[in-house]
Amino acid sequence: MELEMMKKKEGNQLEILLKGELNTNTAPELKALLEEELDISGVLILDFADCDFVSSAGLRVLLNTFKSMKSAHGQMKFLNIGPNFHEVLYITGLDAVFKVQ
Repeated sequence: MELEMMKKKEGNQLEILLKGELNTNTAPELKALLEEELDISGVLILDFADCDFVSSAGLRVLLNTFKSMKSAHGQMKFLNIGPNFHEVLYITGLDAVFKVQ
């Protein structure tokens, strides 16, 4: 399955709606978009309402982005995560790292 990313940028805030699967094949697409569009000292909002799956490769992109943003005093927020992704975050301990709304 593919990953569609719909972005909205206002000032230093970037919001991305993810639709599909964030996996080994699609994680590089998200990484490239973030490298091109993201102000790491700004705000990143990722909406997972239509994201069906997040693999370890996807988690790696998210964690590396979080680390870059944290060092630049940026903020990263997750919206609308499903129960399966929430469980993955809980099991890996990343629920304490990422801000989930």
